[in-house]
Amino acid sequence: MTEPFLRSRERGPDDKVADYPPLPVPLVVPIYDNHTHLEFADGDNPLDFKEQLDRASSVGVRGVVQVGTDLVTSRWSAEVASHEPRVLAAVALHPNEAPELEKNGLLDEHLAGIAELAARPRVRAIGETGLDFFRTGEDGRDAQVRAFEAHIAIAKEHDLALQIHDRDAHRDVLRVLRRVGAPERTVFHCFSGDAEFAKEIAGAGWFLSFAGTVTFKNAGALREALEAIPRANILIETDAPYLTPAPWRGRPNSSYLLPHTLRFMAEHLGTDVSMLAAQISSNTEAVYGKWDDNAIDAPLETGR
Repeated sequence: MTEPFLRSRERGPDDKVADYPPLPVPLVVPIYDNHTHLEFADGDNPLDFKEQLDRASSVGVRGVVQVGTDLVTSRWSAEVASHEPRVLAAVALHPNEAPELEKNGLLDEHLAGIAELAARPRVRAIGETGLDFFRTGEDGRDAQVRAFEAHIAIAKEHDLALQIHDRDAHRDVLRVLRRVGAPERTVFHCFSGDAEFAKEIAGAGWFLSFAGTVTFKNAGALREALEAIPRANILIETDAPYLTPAPWRGRPNSSYLLPHTLRFMAEHLGTDVSMLAAQISSNTEAVYGKWDDNAIDAPLETGR
């Protein structure tokens, strides 16, 4: 399937596909990638989305949640999920999109587009949405909060999970969730807080999704957070094409590298890899449902 924002690839001697790490040893018990971005077809992530999914399937990654960050990528996510049994979709306007949309008078129109996509059966989450005070200054925060609250309302109206992007905004995210009421299934994507914040989230019945960052040498606080929460609250993700886990940090990321993060987490927790995989898979299905709950349309041709 070709889209205007998905740039075509020309393979050659400098093909970036060669930069991808080799396949890890396959998992015995399969898992799901709770958050990935398959739409990058060049630059950071030159692999076609079907190539990525095939590699993931070969190592025990059963399915992925493909996450939109604006109206265009959200539409693409919903469309791919409708045709591809290994994909469910999350749709949203990333918090860093909200200030510019508000400035141009387009925020309500784009939120209406997200609400329309939310009705599609293989769209199972609203996200990634939330607050990002790292990239957005004070002048853009009101727009982020307004967009966040609107996304929460859409998730609750359609009984969908909520995937939260939280960067340098922990307390403000919690304040919004408590003021308007969080959806029943709420996920802190790429969790970045400490153990106390993790316990607060888990205590509310929400989920914490750990990415390749948990494997980084300087991520001691993340590993303490992982230790501090019940395993029933743990999810796992790549956030590909970003945050490639050790030992491949600095190389392109993809869902097929998720076993590295899982094995690291299991070793750190002192538990069996297959037991942790089974727990996380059960948690993931509790949040999003089963990947085969809805029939798919005829498969897509990639057009490449």
